[in-house]
Amino acid sequence: MQGEIPAAVLQRARAIRLLALDVDGTLTDGRLWYAEDGRELKVFHVRDGLGIKLVQRHGIAVAIITARVSHALALRARELDIVHLYQGREDKRACLGEIASALALPLSACAMVGDDLPDIAAMRSVGLAVAVADAHPWTTAAAHWQTQRQGGSGAVREVCDLLLLAQDVAAAEQARWQ
Repeated sequence: MQGEIPAAVLQRARAIRLLALDVDGTLTDGRLWYAEDGRELKVFHVRDGLGIKLVQRHGIAVAIITARVSHALALRARELDIVHLYQGREDKRACLGEIASALALPLSACAMVGDDLPDIAAMRSVGLAVAVADAHPWTTAAAHWQTQRQGGSGAVREVCDLLLLAQDVAAAEQARWQ
């Protein structure tokens, strides 16, 4: 995370109890890779994974919502203990509302990270909307904050670090690793 974070963004981040993530273009770089046999391949950034584990450790639930279906994503979600995995869901706002309701959370306690047009409605419904650095301009316009890193290159870790900072646990987490 670089630069000064606006006070209004930190205030929004302080209230977050659920971090919802898009996949292609957010957790990945957005490129679709296919093997010769037709299997889809995905590449995930290890720092995003550690960031997800850190926010989970501090009581923030994590959800993944994507319109596509991918076995590789299911494996990665299982590896990160993400129980809220929703694949094949084109209406991300409705899905996010279902998750928030199941967790008894207001949408103001939810964050959504995205990169393109299918993410905008969900982003507009939450307390903290984040666009990755290389998001489509229309998506960026719907965001409260934008990462410095591109999707698939540590952008999600930046969001996780923001949440840890805003919720006053970043220093303790940093000290834990020294």
